[in-house]
Amino acid sequence: MHELHFAVPMTGAVLCSLNTRYDSAMLSSLLTHSEAKIIFVDYQLLEIARGAFQVHEKTGAEPPLLVLISESDGPCPVDITANTYEYESLLVNGQNGFQVRHPNCEWDPISLNYTSGTTSRPKGVVYSHRGAYLNSLSTVLLHGIGSMPVYLWTVPMFHCNGWCLIWGLAAQGGTNICLRKVTPKGIFDSIAKHTVTHMGGAPTVLNMIVNSPVSDQSPLPHKVEVMTGGAPPPPQIISKMEELGFGVSHLYGLTETYGPGTSCIWKPEWDSLPLDERSKLKARQGVHHLGLEEVDIRDPVTLARVPADGKTMGEIMFRGNTVMSGYLKDLKATEEAFSGGWFRSGDLAVKHPDNYIEVKDRLKDIVISGGENISTVEVETVLYGHPAVLEAAVVARPDDHWGQTPCAFVKLKEGYDHVSAQEIIKFCRDHLPHYMAPRTVIFEDLPKTSTGKTQKFILREKAKTMGSLS
Repeated sequence: MHELHFAVPMTGAVLCSLNTRYDSAMLSSLLTHSEAKIIFVDYQLLEIARGAFQVHEKTGAEPPLLVLISESDGPCPVDITANTYEYESLLVNGQNGFQVRHPNCEWDPISLNYTSGTTSRPKGVVYSHRGAYLNSLSTVLLHGIGSMPVYLWTVPMFHCNGWCLIWGLAAQGGTNICLRKVTPKGIFDSIAKHTVTHMGGAPTVLNMIVNSPVSDQSPLPHKVEVMTGGAPPPPQIISKMEELGFGVSHLYGLTETYGPGTSCIWKPEWDSLPLDERSKLKARQGVHHLGLEEVDIRDPVTLARVPADGKTMGEIMFRGNTVMSGYLKDLKATEEAFSGGWFRSGDLAVKHPDNYIEVKDRLKDIVISGGENISTVEVETVLYGHPAVLEAAVVARPDDHWGQTPCAFVKLKEGYDHVSAQEIIKFCRDHLPHYMAPRTVIFEDLPKTSTGKTQKFILREKAKTMGSLS
């Protein structure tokens, strides 16, 4: 995947890195939508690709050529069939004198990324050479990556082209450490073995690390800088990571902004604050990076800028060169996303007096109870403060009296099976205004995307089928 991020654009082609957790039906759909001519497949995923081809052929469409990637230091573990090539053998037949095909224009597409967010249907986000170049350099600067870093991959390379770090790390002469499966033990062992300096990971990866058995952990040889993004990480997780010896920086962005768009730039005067206050500040989404023109919090209807009071909520909006070119073959969705001349994130946030932004919720996730807006992120942050809670997500449950009430889905840590829903509700009522506390608590595993985001649309449907509590 790393090699292809350079090889494919150098041929003048467009790279489309697909989610490794897609099933055959989804894969077939995206092959049709992207009009892919060649598909590179890891040998462990070959059967999914073949299943996609069978679905593809039923439509009468010609399947793409298949290039199989086997283990590089051994024979191909599966049979090669017609219209299939083996990756290493293909490279042997390459042309040493091949002339790189540069883009005709810097706005030409370099990659197509299908969203892996919390919605059920992926959209094809088009990146330009210019945007990828700018975000690559910006992300390296945000992460404080100097010369010759050693980077541990826990962010999938199919996700926003690895937050554009694949290209950025190469610019700095970086070494890439890759894991077939992300586990806390694998992370700690890789840090010790390869002297890892930097890594990235969604909050769910950080949660996995801090709640891992002590037997899986090992002392860090030095501080390892971790860049986290996605859903706002609970402050408790950030503080526990730092206790283990990691340095955590928090980024915010979307597939449509090439990954990272803002960063919570640390101020030296915050160093003297207590740990819990530092963690709360670090959980903010901060200010935009230098490769982006502007980020603002605006009223989604009037587009008026919200006051920087830390209270008034508005929608996070972006504009600049590191915002997508648009959604492939979806003009309507593209026009809606850029309505009013800004890219609309769909995330609700406040702006603090220092102009740092803080995400409060997804626009569609806000709970409106008795006319009051309830930030599910705030409720989830309190839930993570309970010693028994491993993961939590809050959605709206319909209510005949209040309109909606908060409904919490909770996964408990091992050994805490005795904890009741009423105990969780009481804990929230002790730490929140009563109207914000969940009135329903469901104990179960949370559905996730491949990049660790909780699929709230699934939980909303579950809460909807429960009906009114009143």
